[in-house]
Amino acid sequence: MKGILKDKVAVITGGASGIGRATALAMAAEGARIAVMDLGAERGQDVLAAIAAQGAEARYYPTNVALADEVNQSFDKIIQDFGRIDCAFNNAGVAGDNAMLADTSDEEFQRVVGVNLTGVFLCMRREIKEMLPRGGGAIVNTASVAGLVGWKFAAAYSATKHAVIGLTRSAALEYAKRNIRVNAVCPGVIETPMAASAQDDETIRGIMIAKHATGRLGQPEEVAAAVLWLCSPAASFIHGHAMAVDGGYVAR
Repeated sequence: MKGILKDKVAVITGGASGIGRATALAMAAEGARIAVMDLGAERGQDVLAAIAAQGAEARYYPTNVALADEVNQSFDKIIQDFGRIDCAFNNAGVAGDNAMLADTSDEEFQRVVGVNLTGVFLCMRREIKEMLPRGGGAIVNTASVAGLVGWKFAAAYSATKHAVIGLTRSAALEYAKRNIRVNAVCPGVIETPMAASAQDDETIRGIMIAKHATGRLGQPEEVAAAVLWLCSPAASFIHGHAMAVDGGYVAR
């Protein structure tokens, strides 16, 4: 698929590590110009260097996606720098505390909702507004298998991921005739820094591995491949789909 996103401008939130970083590299390898939104200057510069090593163009925009002002300021700069947005991967997220629902604080619930749900909404709203006058585009949101089934000890996280699928489907229906495709990926447990932080011992890791039919956890590049396809012309008739990229997790 070399060059399938040639000269397209792709925005990736949470693009400095894990699935976002892998997707940024995959899209750059296919010819896209990359706008990375994330927190942490060191990680941002690292992903820019990796993209530059592939001979592609990228810029970094430090952004807390839970804050509307920061989101809008970053998109203003992206449009100033690149002139348009062709595809977007709304991937920034947090895992939340490993706790029973009744033990989840107001502050923790709002923190998870702020990044995982409000952040997706704020970015989608701006992306759609930029895509409409330019004739369309493609948006992919990161949900989770926890958006397809319930997860114990992760009520806030699971609730936000179910909600992301709802946002995805509603937006897909609203904008399909305006040539904007909106879909979601629902990863299983992927070998990322965020997943590692939730696996504080080998027992938990073993339980997580056992839930996947593959008998292993996923790799960021495997999710990136799905995102790349959903953003490409090859997925032109895919609208409002929540694609499980989960090693058979929800097939049981």
